[in-house]
Amino acid sequence: MPKDAPTPTAPLDLFAIDALLDAEEIAIRDAVRRFCDDHVRPHIADWYEKGAVPARDLAKQLAGIGLLGMHLEGYGCAGTDATSYGLACLELEAADSGIRSLVSVQGSLAMYAVYRFGSEEQKQEWLPKMAAGEAIGCFGLTEADFGSDPGGIRTRAVRYGADWVLNGTKTWITNGSIADVAVVWARTDDGIRGFVVPTDTRGFSAAEIRRKLSLRASVTSELVLDNVRLPAAAMLPAARGLAAPLTCLSEARFGIVFGSLGAARDCLETTIEYARTRRVFDKSLAAYQLTQAKLADMTLELGKGMLLALHLGRLKDAGKIRPEQVSLGKLNNTRVAIAIARECRTILAANGITMDYPVLRHANNLESVLTYEGTSEVHQLIIGQALTGESAFR
Repeated sequence: MPKDAPTPTAPLDLFAIDALLDAEEIAIRDAVRRFCDDHVRPHIADWYEKGAVPARDLAKQLAGIGLLGMHLEGYGCAGTDATSYGLACLELEAADSGIRSLVSVQGSLAMYAVYRFGSEEQKQEWLPKMAAGEAIGCFGLTEADFGSDPGGIRTRAVRYGADWVLNGTKTWITNGSIADVAVVWARTDDGIRGFVVPTDTRGFSAAEIRRKLSLRASVTSELVLDNVRLPAAAMLPAARGLAAPLTCLSEARFGIVFGSLGAARDCLETTIEYARTRRVFDKSLAAYQLTQAKLADMTLELGKGMLLALHLGRLKDAGKIRPEQVSLGKLNNTRVAIAIARECRTILAANGITMDYPVLRHANNLESVLTYEGTSEVHQLIIGQALTGESAFR
């Protein structure tokens, strides 16, 4: 580069994002970034290539800096605001979507379900252990035939005296085969209800789903409940109907609004650095107009997504966010993130398909992030219903 060339500016610095954050939010963000630099990035390519991640050990390390259930109050949880949680998700997913999924499922699905809908006894039993990484949780809602339509689940819970007996299967369950406790949603004569299921209960089994091309640094499993007998106290007392698990999903989707941008930012920063050092026809790839046009467009979309995420974070911290607003963020930011990852790959060309760079790994992961916890089509219909007052789901 010429000696008098201006110092490159980081993409989000063009939007002066730090000026929109307070000192504690910046400190939390930077602490998570350092954790990922030290404990995730040196290993993530190998974990992804092997399709294996030391999730239990990693959970304890993540708990050590207060990330598990960090946005919950009490029970050993850090009690941070929602925006700080979002920023943590962004940094985790900048390392890998699978690592953010580990934290998100633990805190925003399994722990949140117990925190929001559980009895005090259930909270005291499980939340401190989960916050400390001593117990791993999973969230059993999705079934093979019922993903976007969870209201059709076939898993049944039937009363036998004072007990409940559960039968059914769940699939695509993050953390399932390493979990100590599963929050399982089942159909009863009283509608859909949630149950806290210790995974050492007789009749419960979980098998890891292999041969994935996405989220390879994440444990994904199928759960089988074969006459799993539980005491009456296993039911989540405040969870009635489909609204309860959907509330948990909205909580987790909020983390994706931020997290997906972390993957996009990592792709973009990697690509800018690559373009500045790659020589093509005797000058840097970054010096070509077409390259700069791509980088400018991607930066614009990343920044707009970040401003949307921060706005939603402030609404959530004020207690004013609505589920359809979370859908706006999830729909936009996952679309933006995967588009950026794919465009970055074109600049890296053949180098972009190797594990030496994170770009195609992020793109593959984002294929899952784009569709889990609500496909783009589902979020379009949620937004459409908000706009028209008409449901197009049935």
